Amino acid sequence: MKRSVRELAELIDARVMGDGTVEVSRVASLQSAAVGDLIFAEEEKNFALASQSLASAVIAGEFAAGSTSSRPVLICAQPRLAFARAARLFRAAGHHEAGVHPTAIVPSSVRAGTGVNVGAYVVLGQGVQIGDNTRIGAGCVMGANVVIGRDCELYPNVTVYSGVRIGDRVVVHAGAVLGSDGFGYVRDEKTGRYEKFPQIGRLEIEDDVEIGANATIDRGALDVTRIGRGTKIDNLVHVGHNVQVGEDVVIAAQTGLSGSAVVKNNVVIGGQAGIADHVRIEEGAILGAQSGIPSKKIIRGKGVVFWGTPARPIREYLKQLAVLARLAKKE
Repeated sequence: MKRSVRELAELIDARVMGDGTVEVSRVASLQSAAVGDLIFAEEEKNFALASQSLASAVIAGEFAAGSTSSRPVLICAQPRLAFARAARLFRAAGHHEAGVHPTAIVPSSVRAGTGVNVGAYVVLGQGVQIGDNTRIGAGCVMGANVVIGRDCELYPNVTVYSGVRIGDRVVVHAGAVLGSDGFGYVRDEKTGRYEKFPQIGRLEIEDDVEIGANATIDRGALDVTRIGRGTKIDNLVHVGHNVQVGEDVVIAAQTGLSGSAVVKNNVVIGGQAGIADHVRIEEGAILGAQSGIPSKKIIRGKGVVFWGTPARPIREYLKQLAVLARLAKKE
């Protein structure tokens, strides 16, 4: 779908330098840009290259305000963010038409809003509710009484267990499993055998969450597992039962969060981090890749980077490494 530069500028909160009637239809990188493309220059050193490309328009920062570029420039405070928003607008305009594929299994008790698209071989359980303009990709399976909000996208082969609630504008990538049983067992001291503890709680995913491919999020044992608004979860992340993840949290690939962990707002967790049960990570803390957090540990420090196993502030961690290196040289 084509948009004029002027129209796009209004939507992404930018101002136009040059011909606002020029039309763009997609986003591209600086290297691959062609006529009709929109690109961005986050730094002044890249703006000259962007101006020489084949792109029809460029998003740039205030450093480009006095330029004499031959193509229109959209000036804004955060070019990368504006570019991401523009890309989302183009993508939304290209969504498939509403409809239910003839191979999908959709009981009469399912309630779907307008503009919903249900792909091939989808199976919907009794009482499923789907909000307006949501897309369910091929091969997805929804258990009974699942609730999915509006403007969501579930890619192929996502499995959602019964009773899970998903908010608006949520993206779930292929192969993710939402609401499966948690890993909870009770050991019989007489026999040494393990018996399953009830896993009858809920999973609630709030608005604007994105969940990566093959990620798994367990339902609560007796209560609720919750993923807060705006949180972004990478591929192959596991979230255990009763975990509480706050708003605008970022969790990178192959991280595991054990049962009843609490992650407060704006936390950043690097790849392959291991977080044990009942850990509490306070607001704004940053865990480096492969950090390990022992059970019941509290991580506190807004903007502080923690690293290592057990995780500690990175300055302390690096000092300890330096001491070890000096000791090794003495041997």
